[in-house]
Order: sequence, then C-alpha cells, then structure tokens
Amino acid sequence: MHTADAALLSKINFCNSLTSYSRRKTIEVTIGDTPMGAHHPIRVQSMTTIDTMDTMGSVEQSIRMIEAGCEYVRITAPSVKEAQNLEAIKKELVKRGYNTPLVADIHFTPNAAELAARIVEKVRVNPGNYADKKKFEVIDYTDDAYQQELERIREKFIPLVKICKEYGTAMRIGTNHGSLSDRIMSRYGDTPLGMVESALEFLRIAEELNYYNIVLSMKSSNTQVMVQAYRLLVKMLDDEGFKPYPLHLGVTEAGEAEDGRIKSAVGIGTLLEDGLGDTVRVSLTEEPELELPVASALVERYDHRARHNTIVPVENPPYSPFEYTKRHSQEVSNIGGDNVPRVITDISRLQNPEYPDLKVTGHFYLPEPDKWRMNDYGTDYVYSGSTPVPFMLPNGLREIIDYAVWVNHADQKNTYPLIDINDLSIAKLHPELNFVQLSDEEAFDVDWKMLAARKNIVLIIKTDNAHAYPALRRMFFVLEDAGVKLPVIIRRDFEPISDDKLMLFASTDVGGLLIDGYGDGIMLGWANQTLEGNDAVKPQIKLYNDTSFGILQAARTRMSKTEYISCPSCGRTLFDLQETTAMIRKRTDHLKGVKIGIMGCIVNGPGEMADADYGYVGSGKGKITLYKGKEVVKRSVASAKAVDELIEIIRDDGRWTDPEKVEA
Repeated sequence: MHTADAALLSKINFCNSLTSYSRRKTIEVTIGDTPMGAHHPIRVQSMTTIDTMDTMGSVEQSIRMIEAGCEYVRITAPSVKEAQNLEAIKKELVKRGYNTPLVADIHFTPNAAELAARIVEKVRVNPGNYADKKKFEVIDYTDDAYQQELERIREKFIPLVKICKEYGTAMRIGTNHGSLSDRIMSRYGDTPLGMVESALEFLRIAEELNYYNIVLSMKSSNTQVMVQAYRLLVKMLDDEGFKPYPLHLGVTEAGEAEDGRIKSAVGIGTLLEDGLGDTVRVSLTEEPELELPVASALVERYDHRARHNTIVPVENPPYSPFEYTKRHSQEVSNIGGDNVPRVITDISRLQNPEYPDLKVTGHFYLPEPDKWRMNDYGTDYVYSGSTPVPFMLPNGLREIIDYAVWVNHADQKNTYPLIDINDLSIAKLHPELNFVQLSDEEAFDVDWKMLAARKNIVLIIKTDNAHAYPALRRMFFVLEDAGVKLPVIIRRDFEPISDDKLMLFASTDVGGLLIDGYGDGIMLGWANQTLEGNDAVKPQIKLYNDTSFGILQAARTRMSKTEYISCPSCGRTLFDLQETTAMIRKRTDHLKGVKIGIMGCIVNGPGEMADADYGYVGSGKGKITLYKGKEVVKRSVASAKAVDELIEIIRDDGRWTDPEKVEA
C-alpha cells in the first residue's frame, strides 16, 4: 500500500487504496468444498427459479446453472416443507455427480432456517424480516424499548447460530434496502447506515457465540445506496473491531436485458474496482444460467488488474464515498451546473452520412409530418471528428468538430471545436462553448489557473490506464485541489471487445464516477478499431449511444426512460416474471422517468420495490396487488386485468401520456 494512501484510511477506511488495485483481505468462510474469501478467487453464484417442491425441476435447473459456472446454488425455502425438500434436491444432485454447495434462502421463517441449516452448506437470512416486521409504521422507541427489541431478536436468532456452529454451516446475513424493518427505519431512517446497522445487530449476536463462518451483503436496487452501504459496512467493521468478513455483491431487482446488465455493472463493478467483493450474483429477470456469464465477465476483469500503470497516490481525497454529493461545476451552455449529464455520441466513423440518417443517435426524421422526433436515447451532441455532418441537424442536437477542421468550417457559430489541451494556448475559441480534451497523464502539467479563468470551456477527460475508474477519479481530485469548476465530460475508448463486455466495462468505469458525484456527461468511443463501412459502424454507434443513456439512468443521475425494478424470479414467484415484465414494458416504456416495480411475490413486494412509483406484486395464484409508492391501491386483481388496472392508476395519478409513434 502507498504510504499516502495508508495515511488517508483513517478518513476513508473502506478499501486498501484509492489508486492501486488491491483486493480486500478477508477471513476464510467454509462453504462445503468451495471456501470463500481470504486467498480464494471471487466466486459467482445464482438462484433457482423453479418451485422448490419440484425436486427434479430444481435439480435440472441447478445442473444448468452449475454447468454455466455457478459455484453456489441458492434455493428459496419460504416454509418448513421447502426446507425439508432441500434434502431430496441435494441427494439427487450428489447422485448425479454434482457437489456444488447449496444455499437456503430464508425470509420470515426461523424454523425453516433451522431445518435447512442441518441440510445445506449455507443459509441466507434477511435481518429485515427474519425476526422483525415491515408495515411501514413509524415507531418512537425509547432506549429501553429498543433494547428489548434487540433481546427479542437474540432469542429468535441464537438457535440458528448454534445449529450452524454444530453442523459447520455457513451463513449470509443479507440486508436488503427495500426490506429494512420498521424498527430500523424508525431509528436510522431509510439510509445506508440503517442497512449496515441492521446486519451488525445480527453479527454482534453471532460473534458473542464465537460463530464467524459468515458472509455479509448490503443489496439495493438503487446503485448509489448499494455502493454507499457496502463501503460504510467495511468502514464500520473495521472501526468496531469486527473480523473482516467476506462480501456478497449484488444489485437487487436489476431487471432484464441491457438495462439489467448495465445496472448490475454500475453497482457491482464500482465495488470490485476498489477491491471489495468475494462473491457476485447478478440478478436478472431471465433464466438463472444466463446470469453466470455476466457475473464471470465482471469478475474476470480483475484477474490481472494489479498490473495496471501507477496512479499518483491520494493524500486527502476531497469527497465522501458514503454519501452522494454532486461535484459543483459552473454552467457552460447546457453543460454543468444544475443540468443533467449530457451524452456525446461519436459518429466520426460514419462515411458520408446521408440526410436525414441519425437513427443510431436516437433522432428520427418523420416524412409525415416532416418533423424530427427523438426517442429515450436521443443524444445531446454528436462528435463528427474531421467529417462534419453535411446537412442541418434537428433542433436541439449540437455538433462537435475537430479543431483543425472547425477553424475553417463555414458554420462556426452552430458547431463547436474539440481542442487538444496542448493546442489551447494558440487556438481560436468559440465565444460560447469549446471542448478541451486531456488525458490523466497530461493533467499534472496543465496551467489550471489559466484554464479555470475561462468561462466557455468544457473539459473532456480520458485515460488509457487499465484501472480506468480510479485514474479518472484521481483527475477529479486534481481539479478539486486546483479549484477548477469547469464542467467535465468523461470519455472512455475501448479496444475491440464483445457488446456485452463493452456494456459491463463502460458501466463500471463511468458509472462509478457518477455514483461518486463526478461527471457532467459521458462519451464512449473506439480505440484501435478498424470497422469498415457504415453497415458495420452504425450498430457500434448505437451501442455506445444507448449504453451511455443506460449508465446515466443506472447511476441515478439522469432518468430518461421508464425504469423497471423487476426481481429475478425464484421458487416463490406467483406468475411468469419474464413474460409479465415484457408485457408491462411494451405498454409503459414511453413513460420517461417513471419507476415500476414488478415483483413475483409478497416477500419481494412492498419492500424491494420501495423505491418504485408504482408496483405490480403477485399476491396469490392469478392474483395481483397494485401499489402507488408504498401504498396498496388495489388488492386481488385478476392477472388478466392487472396491467390495465395498473395503467389506470398511473393515469389517475396524472403521469400517463399516450405513446407517440416514432420510427424504430
């Protein structure tokens, strides 16, 4: 560890270093034949979606998961009968030659946990509902009354701890942001601190009994809250003298397809960058075996990360990693200040773009009625490089051109130059808006006093460092130290990689900065790519454009489309989540900025979707309960009518608009 970094740990105290990749060292937790933490690799896992009472179905799905790379198979055990059936599932798996550890997922039923702990290698308990309740009630506790509640929890939790000790069973104490108990909410509020304290209450009891075979998690569907809670957990473990327990990383109810992958990477990747995390579960509303390649891609990126180029150590970081505070920047045109982060889409590889071909940037020309429209991914700026767009852009879309071309361009008023930092002193500037680009290596030789005096400059920062997120974060620290308030666009260029990896890696590198409060915009682009022809280039432009908007939404810094907080399904689910999510998305995805929770059962219902504006929750076979925020609006709605009823609730709330037909 760098000396300077060691000095700051008394202030930060959540990772080994802010600038040098170093995985946090934990104790080893024994989970069957696949231990976790310590020197062991970061494990990947998933959860079955089949009814636990369907023994053969659960076995077949578990095998598909294991063959996809799953190192721990989690299975729900909502009652004693499901807990008992774990034995049959385990025996059949062993019979077929599979010894992957099983994890029983427990919520409201301590007796199911106590039975499961005698059968499987690990149990997961949620402190928010294992011995507590959630009715969204505010309770004014005296200190004595609160202590009595803790004693009640002890009585319910101690039997499970003793069984786990006796049988050598591991335990995950897994806090979920959405299911914090009324007791915790009343004392700590809806905060990362409340999440951490919820777990520590249980951990203190376990340590009193000398039980340490424990993994911890702080999961949320809000990536900002999730990252802050994990960081605060690590700090408080150290501050209070707990053992360094392994961490299970996950974003709850991440959703499906690209949105689910981007959101997972923003939360999980940010923590992996700082060396936190010992096992990963990506929660997608898809078949569980499809989660494993995503988790593996996130984890494998760090196999050789420690070899990255050196980043200058930090002595006094000017930010708090435990709360969101947006960096203050001055407003330049429509960038910085109170503006939402902007998206710049690189179209410089397009050859001879023809009017009005800008579909890949989210802008569409409609011959009838002879107007431009844009979808949720309508970019704010296009960067055309050395080949300016040869036709008039739609109103509101702006163009950035390389300075060498711009200085001789016929329309300098309505286009904006991209200037290299080394050419700034001799450059002719646009009176309102100029983009000045520099790398992390150039940042230490800049005359910041001169630059800070400018009122018409937006910085574009970039790095070639494999450890990109800390390298770019370090640049923001330099700006803070120099008192520079210019807006900053974060640029990341990627070598040729798969589309899935591009989404995951960009989400990690840029999303982490946004969660830290840094960045007034995003620009994704190419590095050493030799795509030929517009047919090859256009899909890549669209991928970068759409991913940029997805990252901003996942980091909660720009809500440009409908957000779906949908659980990944499990044996408790009371309807087809994938089919239902697709159906709801089809009818509501034009509602920009609206958050809709789609939950398979009451366990993941009002709690896990507490951040949603509206909720669709399975409450029985063929029955749905509909929510507005945390309030039940309609109960026992027939599933055939539930989507229509949901839309009526949104309409009555004044947030419904009819979809506008836009060319796809």
